[in-house]
Amino acid sequence: MYDLYVSLVNGLNGIIWSKALVYLCLAAGLYLSIRMKFPQFRLFKEMCKLIVAKPDTDKGITPFQSFCATVGSRVGMGNIAGVATAIYFGGPGAVFWMWCIALIGAASAFSETALAQAYKRLGPDGVYVGGPAHFIERGVKFKPLAIAFAIMAIFGPGIMMPGVQVQSIASTFNNAFGASPIVIGVITVVLIAMVIFGGVKRISRVAEILAPVMCVAYLIFALIITFANITKVPGVFKLIFSSAFGANALYGSIIGTAVQWGVKRGVYSNEAGQGSGPIIAASAECSHPAKQGLVQAGSVYIDTLLVCTCSAMIILLTGSYNVSGASGMITENLPGIAYGILWAQTALISFFGGWAGKVLAIIVVIFVFTSLMGYYYQAEANVRYLSKESKTATMIFRIVFLISVFAGVLVDDEVVWSMGDIGCGGMAWFNIIGMLIISGQAIKLLKDYEAQRKAGKDPVFHPAEFGIEDPDGVWDDYQKREKEGSF
Repeated sequence: MYDLYVSLVNGLNGIIWSKALVYLCLAAGLYLSIRMKFPQFRLFKEMCKLIVAKPDTDKGITPFQSFCATVGSRVGMGNIAGVATAIYFGGPGAVFWMWCIALIGAASAFSETALAQAYKRLGPDGVYVGGPAHFIERGVKFKPLAIAFAIMAIFGPGIMMPGVQVQSIASTFNNAFGASPIVIGVITVVLIAMVIFGGVKRISRVAEILAPVMCVAYLIFALIITFANITKVPGVFKLIFSSAFGANALYGSIIGTAVQWGVKRGVYSNEAGQGSGPIIAASAECSHPAKQGLVQAGSVYIDTLLVCTCSAMIILLTGSYNVSGASGMITENLPGIAYGILWAQTALISFFGGWAGKVLAIIVVIFVFTSLMGYYYQAEANVRYLSKESKTATMIFRIVFLISVFAGVLVDDEVVWSMGDIGCGGMAWFNIIGMLIISGQAIKLLKDYEAQRKAGKDPVFHPAEFGIEDPDGVWDDYQKREKEGSF
């Protein structure tokens, strides 16, 4: 029975993550980048300012909290184990394609987030709610597609994806301390329960503290290894670029696999186009949707260009990886998918000593903890959407989520990753289709923002000018203060 389940999961994963989705992710990011004249590059300075800007009301979370919450959600095992498995199946060239999907995917992140902000509502608890389900229903005006996304957002982050994160904690702690996976599973469930029962504001406050700490700690490890092997760095970059285009004889036969795995793991890691980031970002307070769009484009950079590159440098500079499908295995003959996180741990131990493996185990806890917080809120927001804010449905889902978290230490490694990919890919299909249908709105939002900035204003959003209804008066306060000249 279990073998049948494994076969079904892997088969479904192959269908969802066919080349069609890979090309759709790349094409959507490139199309939006060109139509908006690459705002992810042009407005980089503006992006940095907005991340630390202070909110003007207390109805939502701050831009920095939103940034940290989405970075916390994005930065997880996709950035460590995901990079390792991308290299295993696609060769070092997969890292280049991860960079590509981040650079052009930042435009997708801007668009989906700006739309989520433009169509957000005020929830019964006084906190903003929104995301693809909302902008698809009200913008695309095709509720079945909105429902399909909401269902996948519950099954993806809420049920299928937590296992990847928790299994990584169990693997690293077992390797570093010999701890029982079951014990680790129980402790993780207890800690995450303490946070998720506090709602989005508690989640964002915890993420505001943990996200910067984990990124800086991991960056320090990567920088030390990089500078210690500085003479090898040019060779590593040459290997990445040559492998990406099939110029390297060793990896030339798997160039298509490099693209597929680079994009697949890139989307899993940075979530650009997946539709999960906008769910949290819709809770943020800002005077114009484009502001939060630029903030979330910045979080994609942190995730992939910074943290994923750190993992790639740690793994490639120390040679602590293995490649499937290429002649000449490198280092130990380890099974690929099951040992993604352990490659990074092995690399750090080989360079720093045994203590580094234990430190990484602690860092992994923070990575996983922030990811699980993000996953929970993404799923809960869609439970609330489908159940029309039912408290009973929300409470039942919390229990289901905690069971899913614990199940991560019980399920086979490969199945866990396949389940995570299904959740990620399913959301991406529905979100990108909906986003592209009303991409004109996202483009107009950016033009309006830039026009107001050019006129010397702090941009304020007027939904009526875009044909968007605002039944809750979400933007009324900003418009009133704009007229009074107090904003």
